[in-house]
Amino acid sequence: MPRSKNKVASKARRKKILSMAKGYWGTRKNVFTVAKNHVEKGLLHAYRDRKLKKRNYRSLWIIRINAAARQHGTTYSQLMHSLSSKGIGINRKVLASLAVDNPTVFAELVSFATK
Repeated sequence: MPRSKNKVASKARRKKILSMAKGYWGTRKNVFTVAKNHVEKGLLHAYRDRKLKKRNYRSLWIIRINAAARQHGTTYSQLMHSLSSKGIGINRKVLASLAVDNPTVFAELVSFATK
């Protein structure tokens, strides 16, 4: 009995990997075995960095809030504690955007919270 190779599925599988490797440099884009390794590694980085992105943005927001709070004579931790004790439930993303885009509103918020 002759061996069945299933050319259609094999070609589709290779084509899928090579299309994912589009834009890579050198043999990474057109040699299947090399492209397969680099696509797998790229997918691993993409999975990991979706989690890291959230951490990086949160730290960026904290840095921005701290810099703006220090301009008004307080620190990040003191500001967040006073906001929570006053019952102001505003998240770090909104606070950071207020600090950058609307410094007057941020100043009023700091003065209200630290009284």
